[in-house]
Amino acid sequence: MIDAYTYLYARYLVLQQENHDINIEKVGYNKIKYNPLGSAQFVNPNLDVAYLEAWIAVDKDHAVILNVPKIEGRYYTAQLLDGWGQVITNINERNYPKTPYGKFALVLKGTNPAIPAGAVKIELPSEKAKMLARVELKGTPAVAQKLQRQFTFDVPSGIKIASPIKIPEFTPKAPIGGEIFDNVEEVLNSYPDSMPKAKEYQAKAVAVANYAKKDAKIKSHIDEVVKTKAIPAFLAGAKGFGTQKGGWSVTYVAGNFGDDIMARDIINYGGLWANTIEEAIYFIGLTDSNKQPLSGDKVYEIKFPKGQLPDSAVNAFWSVTLYSVPDYRVVDNKLKRYNLNNVSGLKTNPDGSLSIWLASSLPKNAIESNWLPTPSGKGFSLNLRMYVSKKEVLDGKWFPAPIEEKK
Repeated sequence: MIDAYTYLYARYLVLQQENHDINIEKVGYNKIKYNPLGSAQFVNPNLDVAYLEAWIAVDKDHAVILNVPKIEGRYYTAQLLDGWGQVITNINERNYPKTPYGKFALVLKGTNPAIPAGAVKIELPSEKAKMLARVELKGTPAVAQKLQRQFTFDVPSGIKIASPIKIPEFTPKAPIGGEIFDNVEEVLNSYPDSMPKAKEYQAKAVAVANYAKKDAKIKSHIDEVVKTKAIPAFLAGAKGFGTQKGGWSVTYVAGNFGDDIMARDIINYGGLWANTIEEAIYFIGLTDSNKQPLSGDKVYEIKFPKGQLPDSAVNAFWSVTLYSVPDYRVVDNKLKRYNLNNVSGLKTNPDGSLSIWLASSLPKNAIESNWLPTPSGKGFSLNLRMYVSKKEVLDGKWFPAPIEEKK
């Protein structure tokens, strides 16, 4: 039962976002939303890039054409994801070296609708997909924003689009309960899952759903197990999973999760639309090096030794962003400073090391340019993003410096 719940929750988190975007934000399908710089309406936004996002919808008779501009000298990717939060592909010069830009025909797998000559055909596993594209600001936001607007769709008329499946309301603090099993077959039939053991987990979910239909007492028991065992197990896992060291947690399966249902849940919960590690690795900081929750009432230093600075570990860029918990939104402060990155003008220490300071007010002896303000009296989290990491990061040999409390 716990496995069945954990398996389903990832899909429900995507459905929740789809319902929010379509029914509340009214963004529509096949319409690109060009997010203002420094803004994103989903959890864990990255403020170092110009975002654009869209829900793509195709059918057996119609393709949607994505036009990607020519971009040189800065990081970009058009990331396509499925209904479980898994990456379908990334359109960029690394994955499509012969056609890094131009027309890309997005079609339903197994169909052959008319597409423009020369367009690169990309098959989607189902009628819907999410696109999240990024263009690195790189100190020239106006240029990035101009390129952002050059990502466009050519959309034919007549595409048949199903409305999002209606699901119960739930929140980060109160995950969905036993009602997750009320509509299992419709949810499972709504999107194929590429997870190798998907059929095995789906069989478990269907079995629980059928068991719950027997009588109200059984259904109540299932809800009790979910609330007392499945949800606590998930929330405990969300506080730190994968490889943990110095207050940081990282998973090397983001984007393509294999059979790790818990990792997929946690990523969808705390950072929906995560990319593959070849594109970006996310080090999540929820505690200090002594495993104590991060607090805006304390002072912390992250000190990267000389020769192990983040700049030397990536081929693109890096950034560290501070978020509120448990909703993972950026935290406002007087400086309007929400992150630090490779173009922030950080100053190294005399010995060549690099210190990043975390505190609600500027710590004594800290350099202001290296200070990331924290929310006084509240907890927070960190996300260190490493874009197009070098081999030592992918192999786990490079790890961020510990988050150390300073007395």
